[in-house]
Amino acid sequence: MANWISLSNFQSWNSGINCNNLQIGQKVCISQPSGLSSSSNYNGKIFREYIDALYNGVKFTDVPINTGVSFHFILSLAIHLNSVLTPAAVQAVKSQYSNVKVMVTFGGDNISGHPVQFRASCVNSWVYNAVSSLTSLISQYHVDGIDIENEHFDSVSTDTLVSCIGQLIQQLKSSGLISVASIAAFDGVQKQYKALWDQYNNVIDLVHFHFYSYPSSTSASQFGGGAKVLASFSTGGVGPAPSTPLSAIQQLKSNGRLAGIFIFGADGSYAASSFQYER
Repeated sequence: MANWISLSNFQSWNSGINCNNLQIGQKVCISQPSGLSSSSNYNGKIFREYIDALYNGVKFTDVPINTGVSFHFILSLAIHLNSVLTPAAVQAVKSQYSNVKVMVTFGGDNISGHPVQFRASCVNSWVYNAVSSLTSLISQYHVDGIDIENEHFDSVSTDTLVSCIGQLIQQLKSSGLISVASIAAFDGVQKQYKALWDQYNNVIDLVHFHFYSYPSSTSASQFGGGAKVLASFSTGGVGPAPSTPLSAIQQLKSNGRLAGIFIFGADGSYAASSFQYER
């Protein structure tokens, strides 16, 4: 990785280029070209799962990985570090499965029962500090993307929040540090996430639409219809039993409107059902 541009990103942005025969004066792309979205490569077969939410030691290798889909693990490393899901474990699962990507959650709900508050008084300094701290984490853990999951915004205005998060994603993607960015939209913070989506949907690849937290009248069209929206459900006792959203998911699939699935999460499935719903 040079100047925080990975070789795989450089090659994907410069189709047909021979890295062993670069010429003086030759023009190349050193950031993701406009209009190139990683989500365009998913073809509607995306499976995402949050892992390490309950800190019960579930490993990547415990989860049944289907090689026929784009399989994304989402880590809670921005909240804490785990002795099981190490950088070596991340590298190993990605080496074993070419279809696996690993994301890191930015934000989250709480640490040891204390709400994680989003606080920012200056957009520029906040973005600089966030990029600096995430750069080290992304490099150390071989991370492919970030998932924005802030749930508590304290007294920060929506405009400040949107500018901070939007610019953070833009800088991480333009530098080649990440190839995928997603947001976790759910009731209670709908206003903030909708504003973020409206202004920065060009750099947001996927939306975890937590249907189980919304009233029945809510539609995924609030976040770009079905193109980037993943239907989600919980195996950890939050919301309706998984059989209910799975029935809706089957209907979406039969109508050709299912972009993918997001499950929260591997810890609940590991403890309660031996990954019944993942299978």
